[in-house]
Parts: sequence; C-alpha cells; structure tokens
Amino acid sequence: MKTKLFVIMLLASSLIFGNMAFAQKTNQTKKTTATKTAETAKTTTKTQDASTQTTPQTPVQQNEPVLITIGNEKVTKAEFIAVYMKNNTSKDSKIKKEDLQEYLELFINFRLKVREAENLKLDTASSFITELAGYRKQLTQPFLIDKEVNDFLLEEAYERSKWDVRASHILIRIDQDASPKDTLIAWNKITNIRKRITAGEDFGKVAAETSEDPSARNQVVAGRPPMKGNKGDLGYFSVFDMVYPFETGAYTTPIGQISLPVRTSFGYHLIKVTDKKSSLGKIQVAHLLLNKHAEGNSADSLKNIAKVKEIQEKLKQGVSFEDLVKEYSDDKGSAAKGGMLPWFGPNRMVPEFVEVIYGLKKNDVSAPTLTMYGWHFIKLIDYKGVPTYDDSKNELKMKISRDIRSNKSKDVFIARLKKEYKFTEDVKAFEEFYALADTSLTNGNWKALKAANLKKPMVKFADKSFTQTDFAEYLEKHQGDSKSDDAKSIIRSRYIKWIEDVVIEYEDSQLSTKHKEFRDLMKEYRDGILLFELTDQMVWSKAVKDSVGLKDYYEDIKLNYQNPRRVEASIFKFKDEKIARKNFKTINKLIANGTNPADIVIQLNKKVQIVELESGTYVKGDNSVVDGFEWKKGVSDVVYANGDYQIVYMDKVLEMSPKPFNEIKGIVISEYQNYLEKEWIKSLRAKYPYKVDMDVFNSIIQ
Repeated sequence: MKTKLFVIMLLASSLIFGNMAFAQKTNQTKKTTATKTAETAKTTTKTQDASTQTTPQTPVQQNEPVLITIGNEKVTKAEFIAVYMKNNTSKDSKIKKEDLQEYLELFINFRLKVREAENLKLDTASSFITELAGYRKQLTQPFLIDKEVNDFLLEEAYERSKWDVRASHILIRIDQDASPKDTLIAWNKITNIRKRITAGEDFGKVAAETSEDPSARNQVVAGRPPMKGNKGDLGYFSVFDMVYPFETGAYTTPIGQISLPVRTSFGYHLIKVTDKKSSLGKIQVAHLLLNKHAEGNSADSLKNIAKVKEIQEKLKQGVSFEDLVKEYSDDKGSAAKGGMLPWFGPNRMVPEFVEVIYGLKKNDVSAPTLTMYGWHFIKLIDYKGVPTYDDSKNELKMKISRDIRSNKSKDVFIARLKKEYKFTEDVKAFEEFYALADTSLTNGNWKALKAANLKKPMVKFADKSFTQTDFAEYLEKHQGDSKSDDAKSIIRSRYIKWIEDVVIEYEDSQLSTKHKEFRDLMKEYRDGILLFELTDQMVWSKAVKDSVGLKDYYEDIKLNYQNPRRVEASIFKFKDEKIARKNFKTINKLIANGTNPADIVIQLNKKVQIVELESGTYVKGDNSVVDGFEWKKGVSDVVYANGDYQIVYMDKVLEMSPKPFNEIKGIVISEYQNYLEKEWIKSLRAKYPYKVDMDVFNSIIQ
C-alpha cells in the first residue's frame, strides 16, 4: 500500500506521463523505468468516436486560448504552462522548444489514459471511491486550520524546546464537562489555596496538605517501603511533556512565582516555577547505584556512606568507572553494560538525578548524588542538543497535530468561518434541551425520540439551517464522548462540539469551490489513482502474468543480451617452480584419464600442501594468464604470474550465445512493459480524437 501511494503521488504531483516500466505490483518496491516516447506533434483531428464520460472540467475563461482539445475536454494554454512549470526540475527558467514538445506528447498520453479509465468506468468502482475519499481526507487538513496560528504554534514549540523547566504544582480535580456549580466549587478551592501561599505559607507544605495529585504526599504500598511524597515537585520537563495549558502556565510564569489557576483536562492547577535551564536535549549516561536502605536503619546508611567514600577514593586513584560499576552497583540490569542507561530526556528521571547532569561534560563523573533510590555516581556519555528549526520542523508539526494545542488553530479558524458565513444561533432553542436532561444521558442511552417535539431551527449560516432534530440525532450518537456525571453539562459540551462539526463539514464541502489549489490537488490524485489502476492492468501486472507473451518477447530480443565468448578453466597455483614443473606431467596424465581438477589437488596435497586451485568461467580481460593462451581444450605450460607458478587447464570453450531467460527475466519484463506501453499509447491515439493548436503552442515558446 505504501508503494502504491508513492506511485500515485508521483503520478499526481510530478505528472510523469511517459512510458513507466514497473515490476510486479506486489509488496516489493516497484522499479520504474521512464522512457521517452515523444512522437511527432499531431495537428489533425482523429476520427474515432470518443467516450461520452470525461474528466470533470474546470470552466474555460473567456479569451483564454485552448491548446489541446480531447473530445469535449479543453486544456488551456495557461493550464498547460502551469503544469509544465510545476514539474520543470531544471534550474533554467527559460522554456526550450524540445523540452516543451516532449512534455506536450507526454501530457497528451496522460490525458488519453485517463479518458480510457473513465470510459471503462474505473472512476465509479467502490474501491476507487473509497480510496479517493481517504486521500481527500488527508488533503483537506491544511485547508481546515488557521495557518497563522499553526505557524505560531510551531515557532512557540521550537522556542520552548530550547529550555527545560522545573516546576511544582497543586491540583484540584474537576472534569472538563463539569457543571457550573461544581466548577465554581473547584475554582474557590484553588483560589483560597493560592491566597495561603501568597500570604507566606510554604508551597510544598500546602501541596502535601491540599493537592489532589496523590504523589504530593507519602504513599504506602503493601509489601514495599514507604514512598516519600514529592510535595508537588514534578522535576524538569520540556515541550510536549505536559498537557498544553499546563506547559504554557509553566513557561510563562517567572522563576519563583506562582501562576494564576490553570485549567487542564485534569482540573485546576497552581504552578510554581523553581528553575529554568538551557535544554539538555537527549542524554545518555552511565551510573553506579548504591540502593537506599530502609528509613531509620542507621547501620545500613553508614555502610553506604563508607562505600561512597571508598568509590570516591578509587576514582581518584584512576580505577575505571566501568570496573567500579561491576564491583559495586546495585542496579544489576545496567551494571552488565558498564552502568549504561538508555537515552532519555529530563522528564524521565527524578530531579536530583537530572540536576547533576546539567553541570557535566562528556566523560565527566559526578560527585555522589542522593535520590529517593539511593546514592548515584553519574557519568555523562553523550548528548544530542536541540536540532535546528528546519531539522525539527516536521517532527514538531506531527506532534502538534496530535496534541490538544492544535485546537487553538481550529478554534480561530472556526471563529473566522462563523464571521464569514454570518453564523447565528437561537440560544433559547438550545436551552429547551435542558428539560430533557436526565440520567439516560450520563448512562449513555439517551434517545433522540425524547426530543421528537423539538423541531425549531437552532443554527443558521451560509445557506444552511440546522434544527433541534439535527442536534438531537447528534446528541444520541455522541453522548458517550463525555465522562461527566452531569446531564446538562453533557448537553452543553456536545452542543459546542456539534456547532464546530457542522461548520467544518460545510467548509469541507466548499473547498473545491473556494480553493483552486485544493481543486487541482484533488484532480491530480483522482487522475493518479485512475492512471495507476489502468496502467497496472494494461502494462505492469499484464507483463508479469502473460508468461506466453513474455517468452515470445524474450525470443524477439534475446540477441540483444548475449554472453560473450568464454572459457571454463581450472588454474593450479604453486609457490615453487621445481614442484610445479615436477607435477606438470602428473596433472596432464590425470586430466587425460578424466580426473576432476579438485580431486587432482587433493592427491597432490596428500602429504603436504603444495598447490591451490582456482576454477571458473572467464571472459577476455578477467585473467591475464588465461588470456595469454590460445582458447582450446588442453593443459598449458607452467607460467609465472602474481607470485605463483601456474598451470592452466582449459576444459570448455563456450561461444557467444543469448543469455538464458531466467538470467535476464527482470530486464525482459521491463522491456516488455515498455513495449506494451508503446502499443497501448498507439491504440489510444487511434481511438480518441484530439487536436493541438500549433499556433497556441508556438506562442508559448515565443
């Protein structure tokens, strides 16, 4: 599927319309061979009947000269030039007659193939409709956002990626779709907590007392030592490590200050920023760990401290870090690899561990560092800093598209559409739904029939009107999208989402009318899919499946692919001239008796190795010794070459002959595809009438 998409995009965006030879349409990568097949430009109209079904046309503007007419399809001079320049890869902007003539022929071939696909009704097949719809969904995305906001988000994300922030927080949980009453209760809680802190109370102490993030307090898990609470300290993090509103709160709050309440999908947060450093990027370290022992066990703690001092002393003496890891580290998983840990970002480790790394250079070993896990010695192995903006751009775009911050672009876009389409809503018609709010909504089994008597218009924009019935049907379908236990909140949140959906759906339906770029893209993809499917039937797969035609074609072209004259020979190589000459007669005799050269070598090397054998099929130029003798069956004299005394036995002389089919099957398929392509184009040019206005064509060159 990935291969097919690549080819369709190639066809759609590059308009490579010439002969394209492809290997099998399988999961293997298709090997393309584009060949130039420009024929003499046709100025006369063909007389065959044309298909009545043609490509959807863009209206031709008045006084715009038509260059090509294919049936009732007209391609204007401006349209042809635009396509040509889009696909002109040459840096020379000057249009050359030869290039333009060749491209004209390729363009005609392309349009004729699409016409044939339409004539065969490939564009009505359910598979085609489904596939094109899938591509359309992808193509619409850049047209359904606010580009300026998107660019801002991209630049914002990159700037934030340059910094690591350390922050603590206090959380009061509240669902996104909570009722106004519950939301107000949560708001009052978080504002009262903020007053305590701004009045002078310690943030960590208040976090441990009030935060609804359980990690703020000590936690006891059965069978494990107590886990000390972090008092709200989240450690270091960077862009995309936190939900977007929290991230924004952290990056916009000065060090040492407390943010105003920040609303996220988790609830309300107070954020205290405690540090901000230039980004570590991605880092790789090795560490030596001495496990932290049970709280209050002073004997174990003293043993660890003694080990820490012992390790420090050995490091001073020059003992390698890796040897000390193997001897001392309690992290057995990493100890076998010299303490090496996988690459990580600052948010993956506890803050005490990360903070030490900021001050290290490559191959530095840190002073002993105490974390909740024990004592660490940390060695910085390598780091990858923040990439350039251009190198980061694609990855950041992908992350933004999957992140809630992308809603910011959508919200601005929808607001602009509402203004453009003069959006109005009847708030009273919406509020009538509150009377239908009951537990069936919170249970997810509310039915649109409950609103059978509600039929008023609710929303109007452009030439559209959406009624209470429309919203009731939407509410039934999407009620389960909310996790709220308040029925009225579900109605309100679904109503907001419904408005967004209907506005975007309408805009989606207008893209081809409003945006020429989108219209052209859709046409290119449509034609690309049709061209792919039909070319596969007529050329690519046909060449592979037509075994009889393929063999016949091989017979036609086999003389173009011949093996040169060659010889099958065995070369006996001796290091000593006397030994070589002494065994010359023996080799001759054994060969005359029909002994295989490999067996001769075994006999000669029975007591001690005196000879080596090289065997193969040689053409002129492969081996100077073989080239030096007349090519005929027999044994040569002893000759010295390349440090050896050599005796050559020529077994068979093979005259020039065609290469067997299996040896050049791939080449034959490729050439057969080219042949089928040429024959197909001939038939299409005979089948469909077309005309080129040469005066218009010449005006392009002029």
